[in-house]
Amino acid sequence: MIALALRLSVSGGREALARLVSIAAAVAVGVALLLSTLAGINAVGSSNERQLWWNTGAAARTASAPVDPLWWRAHDDHYDGKPIFEVDVAATGPTSPVPPGMTALPAPGEYWASPALVKLVAAVPSAELGDRFPGRLAGVLGDAALASPDSLIAVVGRPVDRLRAAPGARAVTTIADALPTKCADDCPGAGVRGDAMTLILSVVAGALIFPVLVFIGTATRLSAGRREQRFAAMRLVGATPGQVALISAVESTLAAVAGTAAGFALFAALRPLVAQVPFTGDRYFTDDLTLHVVQVLAVALGVPVAAAVSARLALRRVSVSPLGVSRRVTPRPPQAWRLLPLAAGIGELAWFVDRRPETTDGQTWAYLSGFVLVMLGLVVAGPWLTMAAARLVARRTSRPASLIAVRRLADDPKAGFRSVSGLVLALFVTSATVGIIGTINANRGVLSGDPQTRAAVQHGAMLEDPPMADRVPEAVLAGLQAVPGYRGAVVVHANPARVAADPADPRPWAPALVLCSELAGTPVVGGCAPGAEVAAVPMYQFLDLRTADARQWPTAPVTPAQLAALPVQMVYVTTDGSTAATERVRTVLGRAFPDHGSRMVKDWGSDQQRQLAGFRQLANVVILTTLPIAGCSLAVSVVAGLSERRRPFALLRLGGAPLGLLRTVVALESALPLVVVAVVATGTGLLSAHLFLTSQMHYTLVSPGAVYYALVVVGLVASLGIIASTLPLLRRITGPEAARNG
Repeated sequence: MIALALRLSVSGGREALARLVSIAAAVAVGVALLLSTLAGINAVGSSNERQLWWNTGAAARTASAPVDPLWWRAHDDHYDGKPIFEVDVAATGPTSPVPPGMTALPAPGEYWASPALVKLVAAVPSAELGDRFPGRLAGVLGDAALASPDSLIAVVGRPVDRLRAAPGARAVTTIADALPTKCADDCPGAGVRGDAMTLILSVVAGALIFPVLVFIGTATRLSAGRREQRFAAMRLVGATPGQVALISAVESTLAAVAGTAAGFALFAALRPLVAQVPFTGDRYFTDDLTLHVVQVLAVALGVPVAAAVSARLALRRVSVSPLGVSRRVTPRPPQAWRLLPLAAGIGELAWFVDRRPETTDGQTWAYLSGFVLVMLGLVVAGPWLTMAAARLVARRTSRPASLIAVRRLADDPKAGFRSVSGLVLALFVTSATVGIIGTINANRGVLSGDPQTRAAVQHGAMLEDPPMADRVPEAVLAGLQAVPGYRGAVVVHANPARVAADPADPRPWAPALVLCSELAGTPVVGGCAPGAEVAAVPMYQFLDLRTADARQWPTAPVTPAQLAALPVQMVYVTTDGSTAATERVRTVLGRAFPDHGSRMVKDWGSDQQRQLAGFRQLANVVILTTLPIAGCSLAVSVVAGLSERRRPFALLRLGGAPLGLLRTVVALESALPLVVVAVVATGTGLLSAHLFLTSQMHYTLVSPGAVYYALVVVGLVASLGIIASTLPLLRRITGPEAARNG
């Protein structure tokens, strides 16, 4: 029976070959996307593993070994918004532990750097970056120390006595190889946690795979009418339902096996390109995009099985009623219960608005299952919506083409919706993705700061930290003033006596004290009352993302001489905003006060912005992948529908129906369900996005911009263009020979 099925699969001429190739191509695309998603999840885990050593100085670590201790101080730096991870080390003996990717520890006056940092240092003026690292480059870090090819990392050798006294330095005896049990702000190597990325990539996988599954089902139904007649004839001459099911499954499994093999080959070819996509803000190493044995077996075996099941469901009428197939009875109209899965999916997402699961795994299942159920609900509800729209139009039209189109849609809405189901899902995915990403960006985009605050550099201790220094040397201030693009500087003094502090303020820190003459040169942080010499400015103002140029701060009862005797908490410098100016300022301050870091507003927001950029990249991948696949599904479905109805259309032409009328019928049969269900899919996508955002992030959906609506319109117009491109086939397939009885 299997041999017969294989022979029947390839004996149908060009039509059978086209069907097999279409199914194989759909499966290949789906497998390649699925494998890329799985490999991406695995790559996140590999990246996280290789940055665990960053956590060596975490206070929660208690590991010890009989070796010479290594003094360790981890801190961050930035260049033009790019994070730089820097570790100061000082060995106390020959057995001090060595981080991965290095053959030896740097001596004082030496440093090791990642390949990306070496390249960046060589590409920019030394006054902007290279001068921050003392001495000479002693080595280049190997891949074992890098989370990504883009990682900017420096391991700097320092004298033991100096590093021992630096804030945050700790003596360690082992290099971390696991995430500490507790992390405050001392776990810079926490990485992109796999659970969170799994949630994102799982939703993306579902969004990508659903249109592909629809394409597979559409391709499987190519020439479905002829195959149903062939299988019905086999039933009538004695074939059992099991034998017919086996032949049908073999046909689709043959194409699915070939497509699966092609999908693995496509994934291997695209793996270097996938590695270049910065899903987490940085690129992957190509070797990180690997697959586990279980994943390979699951895809290699599961996809052909799924294709066989899809084929079985597509031709299930043969098993139910072979006579009904032969006589082409009108299918039963869809019932209103088809709306229930869609309502259940929306209801599930709404249920979690005020009941968000506590764990990441719980959130993954809650949101992923909700979105999948909504997508499934759109597919299930589509025929009923198509039927309802067709019946409504039928009551309001009298034109022959419209009546023929809507009557056929009302009689067989499943066939009408099937042709546009891929595009409907693509519109849902696009609407939900754009809604979520756009809202996150609108709410978190404020991290970019005002243009004036983006031009400022903050160097020194944070609110709760000890002061940075007793004073700022005049040579340092002169060095800042010599930087092209320098605008002004404020030396921010600590206020241990809590002068001008509000007694009712529960916060543990008092306002900072600054000279009014310096505030006058940096209006971005406000000004003083007329005649005042020293002002009390809230410390958080020097960390704020928004300008305070209209604020007037209270006068502090302190003289300039008394102020000069107070310790310095921070130096706040404004520039013209150019990369050269801000990075030169950062270098001057970093060399003068190496135990404290420099920060900019764009540094505060860089991690969030990089993550948002990764999310936007995911959205682009979803949109650019689903729409072409859906377009292919539409074209295949329309062609298949024309092929199945060539004889009825030929009879209409022989009866005097003009070719233009038939083209109008075909266009309306595809356009009506497309427009109607597209509106539902778009609204459902935005509603699902709103429910997810409200539950997960407490954001209210921000209406997508004009680009989104233009994209939807372009997608619908392109879909109508695809439908129009198939209409010339009508002249060829509706000739007199097609009217003969087969």
